[in-house]
Amino acid sequence: MDATKRHLSLLTETIAAVNSTLDLEEVLALVARKVAEALEADACFVYLYDERSGELVLRATHGTGIEEMTRRPRMRPGEGITGTAAAVREPVMVPSQAHLDPRFKVFSNLREDEYESILAVPVIARGDKLEGALNVRTRNPRVFTDGEIELLLAIARQVAQSIEHARLYTEAQRRVSELEALARISEAVSESLYLEESLEAIVKTTIDAVDATGAALVLEDGRIAKPEGRAGAHAVRLPLRWKGRQIGELVCDRDRPFSEEEQELLASIARQAAVALEHGRAVMRGVLAQEIHHRVKNNLQTVASLLRLQARSPETVAPRKALDDSVNRILAIAAVHEVLTERRDDDVDLGELLDRLRAMLVQGLWAAKHVEARLERIELAGNRATALALVFSELLQNALEHGGELVQVELARRDGDVVLVIADDGLGIGDASAGTGLSIVRALVRDELQGRLSLSGGEGTRVEVVFPS
Repeated sequence: MDATKRHLSLLTETIAAVNSTLDLEEVLALVARKVAEALEADACFVYLYDERSGELVLRATHGTGIEEMTRRPRMRPGEGITGTAAAVREPVMVPSQAHLDPRFKVFSNLREDEYESILAVPVIARGDKLEGALNVRTRNPRVFTDGEIELLLAIARQVAQSIEHARLYTEAQRRVSELEALARISEAVSESLYLEESLEAIVKTTIDAVDATGAALVLEDGRIAKPEGRAGAHAVRLPLRWKGRQIGELVCDRDRPFSEEEQELLASIARQAAVALEHGRAVMRGVLAQEIHHRVKNNLQTVASLLRLQARSPETVAPRKALDDSVNRILAIAAVHEVLTERRDDDVDLGELLDRLRAMLVQGLWAAKHVEARLERIELAGNRATALALVFSELLQNALEHGGELVQVELARRDGDVVLVIADDGLGIGDASAGTGLSIVRALVRDELQGRLSLSGGEGTRVEVVFPS
């Protein structure tokens, strides 16, 4: 077979192999291998032109493993022998001692001085658009023939089209991945009524979308919401903006740098995250308002029931005392709301709540009394805390009114139960045990707390309330 037929056959085989895939990395690897085989060269280097940086970036090699490189070699058109071929749009050949050529560019992580000859050609697409450059090298001196140079130019022209198609395919795949990531976030946000679930979906989707080591959402108050994974050597921080105002940041970590395309994807996720955050907050505000209205309604009904019970009581009570008792009951309910509002939670710290009620009841008429309190930190749901607040208010008020100078209050856990004890050093509870106040206490302990109440007399009065925690 003469040289022309052999070159035509090699060109056909090379182009068929290169066009067998649309994956850019596969295309470049095939180009490097097939070109080296077609020209019986020891190595082939394929560079792509990065329009953003204006540089030729080494993307594939045959004869030197690119995976062993810590940083991809880069050069501007006009730099190095290959860069010169790209700049002048013509082949450049150095048959021997290529590393001594004044145009030769040294890369610390490329052992190029072992090659004697080099033939470099530009990769030009339609419209004289520079797509990259490639070169072949041999360890022995070699003068490439005109036919071999023409073969390499023909391959480069066909490769330019393959690279262009592969780039379009890669961009399309990137856009599909981006849309899929945004769709997953939108789906999670639309399906979930809870802000925490939406934030968790955003963080996990972010990690999956760019193969990150970790990610987190940082809210405007500095609180870190839903951190996942671990920190990496490289991090990007993207603002979450809503109507011109920054409401947080999306932070993403990885061990390798983020490409510009990946940063654009993260920016899109950040925009979607801002929408999700505001959507979740709006839902939570609505849920919170609904819950507040529900609690206020229930507590107003409780107040009304207590007032009716007081009005129907057969015992004779001075109007002023009846009014004071009602005021204290309402203030006990208000104290629960105050603690819930400050904590922004559904649970109440009973120790904190009872301490507030103690201070409120002791002031004024009972300022001379001494109240010792040992209160453990115990949390209870808001609706049960309201019942306990009323129980505590009634019992402490009785102890202050009927007891001596000292009242002892204890709140503790015992065998899985909550135990509230109020003891005084007075003469005993006497007729008060049948009064309206203790009727209210018994009903609340039995019906709301599912607990039991016990009273013991003797030297003073000791009341113990026990209910499941």
